[in-house]
Amino acid sequence: MKPAIQNFKIITLVVLTGIISLSCSDQKDRDQELQAPVTVEIEKSESPSEGSYFNASGQIEAEEFARISTRVMGYVTKVYVKVGQQVHKGDALIDINNSDVQAKKAEAESGVLQAQARYNSAEKDLKRYQNLYNQNSASEKELEEIKTHFEIAKAQLEGAVKVRNEVEDMLSYSNVKAPFSGVITSKSVKKGDLAKPGFPLLNLERPGQYIAAVMVPESQISYIKVDSKVNVLVKSSGQNILGIVDEVSTSSFNSGGQYLVKIKLDKHQKTSLYSGMFVSASFKGCHEMFQPVLIPNSAIVRKGDLQGIYTVSSSGTAILRWLKLGKNHGEFSEVLSGLAPGEEYIVKAEGKLYNGARLNIK
Repeated sequence: MKPAIQNFKIITLVVLTGIISLSCSDQKDRDQELQAPVTVEIEKSESPSEGSYFNASGQIEAEEFARISTRVMGYVTKVYVKVGQQVHKGDALIDINNSDVQAKKAEAESGVLQAQARYNSAEKDLKRYQNLYNQNSASEKELEEIKTHFEIAKAQLEGAVKVRNEVEDMLSYSNVKAPFSGVITSKSVKKGDLAKPGFPLLNLERPGQYIAAVMVPESQISYIKVDSKVNVLVKSSGQNILGIVDEVSTSSFNSGGQYLVKIKLDKHQKTSLYSGMFVSASFKGCHEMFQPVLIPNSAIVRKGDLQGIYTVSSSGTAILRWLKLGKNHGEFSEVLSGLAPGEEYIVKAEGKLYNGARLNIK
């Protein structure tokens, strides 16, 4: 009789467990039914209507920019400016020891004076012999010799003046001045440093008008046209600026197979820009390329490394669907997989969403 009693106890335990499980499940279903539906707004996913888009990265640059250097070698004797300082055209920026150039200038000026004296003397001789020749008091050969001497003196004077002008140009490079009004953005020398020809001393730029210089691969460069509109994302601030393509390079020999495109930015938009900021420009590309779905970043659900979006089931409940995202386009992101064009997804909810939540669709 004991085995029969034990079997009866086991069966009774299984039945009780099943009853408890069903009871808990029924209670959970009743709890979900009692919860109020979440009011949501939905949209249909769409691809860009006019071809696909691709991004090109680059940096902000001032439209008017100068890297200031010198053509003479010497020690810096004075630096008049600091980084961030505003200067006007013609303002003194840097002085370089120019004792050697001053000596050359004195020598050149002396050469001009000597050449000028020879020229004046040759000119007087030419006029005198011309009069004598007209009076038949000088031969034609004598007149030709005097003309030759005059031409030589004239050429010597022109050469001496040219040498003096070259020395004065060199002297101007030892007293560096601002080529235009702007702001000093960098300084690479201080008093006592040795300045070398071509070595950058200062960077000067005119604030207010900036461009985005981006590099575009050869597969897309043919689709970029001058004067076309471009959306430029400033990565540090997340702000979008309207831009117009201003220049398109036709050579990639010195840029590693990439083509330089310059985009003039709208200076009327209230955005703080500084040279060197990283940007991403969104261009319209080839129509035959893959056209990803674009969804707003505000609708994306993030859990750790996973990214997804809530969609609507056939029974009107929320379903969390994981996605594979691509490039960012300002306020939108590409969906490479997980959401097809025309599918509905939730963009806004007035309560907490979860899998299976009942929905009240606006």
